Formats: sequence, structure tokens, C-alpha cells
Amino acid sequence: MKLETIAIHAGTVIEDKNRPAVQPITLSTTFEHAEGSPVYSRANNPNRLALEQVLAKLEHGEAAAAFSSGNAAGMAVFQSLNPGSHIIAPDDMYHGLRSLLLNVFKGILEVTFVDMTNVNNIADAINSKTALIWVETPSNPLLQISDIRRICEIANERHIKVACDNTFATPVFQNPLLLGADFVMHSTTKYLGGHSDILGGALITKSKEGLWERIKMVQQVGGAVPSPFDCYMLTRSIKTLPYRMKGHAEHAGIIATFLQQHTKVDKVYYPGLLSHPNHLTAAAQMSGFGGMLSFEVSGTAKDADRVISKLNFFTHATSLGGVESLIERRAAVEGPDTKTPQNLLRVSVGLEHLDDLLEDLEQALDK
Repeated sequence: MKLETIAIHAGTVIEDKNRPAVQPITLSTTFEHAEGSPVYSRANNPNRLALEQVLAKLEHGEAAAAFSSGNAAGMAVFQSLNPGSHIIAPDDMYHGLRSLLLNVFKGILEVTFVDMTNVNNIADAINSKTALIWVETPSNPLLQISDIRRICEIANERHIKVACDNTFATPVFQNPLLLGADFVMHSTTKYLGGHSDILGGALITKSKEGLWERIKMVQQVGGAVPSPFDCYMLTRSIKTLPYRMKGHAEHAGIIATFLQQHTKVDKVYYPGLLSHPNHLTAAAQMSGFGGMLSFEVSGTAKDADRVISKLNFFTHATSLGGVESLIERRAAVEGPDTKTPQNLLRVSVGLEHLDDLLEDLEQALDK
């Protein structure tokens, strides 16, 4: 099956004798003991099984595990490592997962943050306790690009696992498992959900052996799993994912070019631009450049905030990946220890009419 067909059909598992075209929601928390029974909904549920099936197929993996949030998915990986293990992570990464590593796992795991756009930094950071390289590409919020294939080659030589946060790219534009990664992580809250109304996360594995067995144990025993209703909603939303992503990426590319040429914009971060320092790497491992971009407004944080206040069709809000356009001054959200420029605005480009979005940005920047 091609991507669009997988998205529509791989998450539909029909066992109802009436043969509905759409899989029903199974709300029961407990199931009669029988061969193949889910037994208890924390361990499994028909809707979660269907969701995990489509996620695995979309990412070309052997299996998937759905979680109640993206942070819960990432935490399951960290919890599966032996205490004292060393992780190498990008210096530009989603601040929620960074906070997990620095605060929740402080004293349990060691972490080194490096600029992963230069693979030599990764090789230099490896030590005898390194168990995992955590990759995020494109990164949040600076849209940095890391060479997944080269990182995996370095890791494989040293028998180190690689997990890649693929939230920004989605399986529509990038498949890290095909580039050598062991695990893929998604905040399914974002593009996979696509409508800003579902909280969830997921992990997909290349192999069911080894560390994956511990991750599944953490999922089932820890219990940070999505509800049947959320699994149903997410499976439904994935059906339109390939077509939504084409629109997001088309709009983002045009808006990035517009912003790059604007006199009141100092810098634009978008891997689809030829001026992006890692454009060639992005083009080699991605089939599209996604719907996220960031840009620096000329001036100060107050100037950036003023631009936000003048916008009509870009909602000032956290998160990303919905059909509506969102914008925020990311440093204000990340807190006092942020390395993000204070005048940087992160944009989740939505599916409104492109002319409306361009006109809105034009008037907000010019006032």
C-alpha cells in the first residue's frame, strides 16, 4: 500500500458482525478471558491496537506503542534505560522533553546536549555509558536539521540505540527507521491529530526485540495510555494526514519565502529555503519540508509581541500541527534558561487560504 492508502485503511480493524465501514469505539475496560483477549484496557484495547497498527505501517516499523502524551512516549524510552546510562541529545530540542531529562531524570541518567548539525559533536560526546542518541529533526524551534543516516552509522558502530523525534516532519515527509534509527517518537497531539483536540504520543520500533520489550512493559505497567475514544479520534484524523501535510508544507514554503524578503524580518528558519545551512541534508532525507517555520522580527521581544497582537488569522497559542495557524514568541514560553532568541516567533502554518495568511502577516509587520 502507498502512504495515502495506509493512512485510510491500516487503522481499520473490523470485527463487528454488522461490518461497519468505520471501526466502532470499544469503551469496555475489561474483557472476557479468551484466546487473544485484551483482558484489561491498560494492557490493550481494540481501538489502541488499530491505532498502533496504522502508526507502525506509516513509519515502516515492526510495532508501535501509543501513549497519553508525547512526553509520556519520550519518558517511556528514558525509563527503559538502565540507571546511570548516558544520553546524547540535541541542544535545540522540545523544551518539555529537555525538562524531563534535566529534572525528572536528574541523578538517574546522564545527558549531554550537543549541536547535532555537526555529527562530529556526537562522536566526541560518546562515552562508555552512552546508551541512546536522541535526535530531533527538524528541531523545535530553530528548525535545525541533523543527518539521521550519518548519526545512525556512528551509533551502530558503537552499538548505541537511536531514537528520532519525527513530530515536525511526520511520516509523510520523513521515515527515520528507513534511515537507520531504532525508534521513532511522535507527539500525536500535533500533526497526526491535526485538529488541536487530541492529546497523545507514540513510539514506533524497527524491531520488537531488546529495549522495545522494556518500553512495552513501561507502557502497560505504567499505564500512560490513551483512551479508546482518543485512539478512535486519532485513527480517524490520520486518514487525512497525507493531504493535510501537503497543504501545510506548500503554505509554509511560500510564507517562508515571503518573510525572507520582508524588510522587517531579520532571519527565517525553514529547511526548504536554499539559504538554510542544512538545506541539502534536509532535501536528501525528507520528501517535503513541513509546515513549521520560525522567524526573527527586526527589533526586540516587544516588537515581536506587537506583531502577534496585530494578527487576525494566526492564533497566539502554544502547540502546533492543527488546521488553524498558530504563532507564539517561543522564548517567553520556554522560560529564563532558554537559548531561543527573544525576538523569534514560531509559526505553525495552517490550512486557511494562503492569500489571507500572507495579507495578515503583511499588515502585522508593517504596522
